[in-house]
Amino acid sequence: MNFFNNKLSRINFLILALILPYLYTDMSNRKNSTGIAVAALSVVNIIASENTSPRNDWNTGNASIIGSGIIISDDGYIITNLHVVAGRKNISVELDDGQTKIATLIGFDQRSDLAVIKISPSEKLISIKWADSKDVQAGDEVIAIGNAFGLGKTFTSGIVSATGRDYGNPYLELIQTDAAINPGNSGGALLNHKGNLIGMNTKIFSKTGSYAGIGFALPSNKMIDLASEIIQSGSVQRSWIGDFRVKFKRFLLNNELTHGLEILEFKEYGPLFEGGQIQLGAVIISINEQSATWENLTKALQSSFPGDKITLKIINKNNIIDEIEVITKAQKS
Repeated sequence: MNFFNNKLSRINFLILALILPYLYTDMSNRKNSTGIAVAALSVVNIIASENTSPRNDWNTGNASIIGSGIIISDDGYIITNLHVVAGRKNISVELDDGQTKIATLIGFDQRSDLAVIKISPSEKLISIKWADSKDVQAGDEVIAIGNAFGLGKTFTSGIVSATGRDYGNPYLELIQTDAAINPGNSGGALLNHKGNLIGMNTKIFSKTGSYAGIGFALPSNKMIDLASEIIQSGSVQRSWIGDFRVKFKRFLLNNELTHGLEILEFKEYGPLFEGGQIQLGAVIISINEQSATWENLTKALQSSFPGDKITLKIINKNNIIDEIEVITKAQKS
């Protein structure tokens, strides 16, 4: 009898050991799903139009633009993409409970395509919970929420494909994801598996204008900094040395392999190009006495204030090394 009891106990223990991981996974998934469902309450639909009666005209080519937004404070501050509301006289926000509110544009940052709008809610709103975007890594599971094609709140899932994407723009770093992002998702939330905000869906890479597996989001840390400055002063003031694009390049210098950042193009000259010190094709080989990497360039620009000095060593087409000091200017949104 004792043998039977011991054998039965062992069987029960074995069954429990096999089942427990599934029970734990199920409970964990339910907890995460709850966090995502709560976060979704902070994602709103936005219709921006020229006329006084905004309509869902996304697929008709008319004046209205449909997008998404994220509630960042319980008193009605909302962030979205600038391209959703730019130049629109009337901005309408549809809350999760179906209420529609008229919004006012508080300010924007053109470089990061971020805008802050404000509504006057009848009661306190549920604001989104933030996560530190510095902790985001390629391979992390993510959920994208937005008003895809004007159909209403839509959830898609995927992973983080990469971080620090830049399009060669030293003022901007983006999170890349394969979660489906389509027209109407602009300004919507990119969440981690716990339901915390890690980014705002901003753009896609596509030849057709629809989802092709490559989407981009503005990281949450950058969103916080920009939104805070816009709410406080109505605009963003940053250090600026010109609008330009670079690419990483390895090459031989005095028979030694070295690397730098090659200037590919520039749209506005700015302090970097005044006096013709730098031409297209020039290579930056050091930044503030540090190696010329993309990270060091963005760090130098983002950590400086207007009027600060940035020291660069460059190689022009004649292979002569010059050291130049660039005085940053203030550029408002």
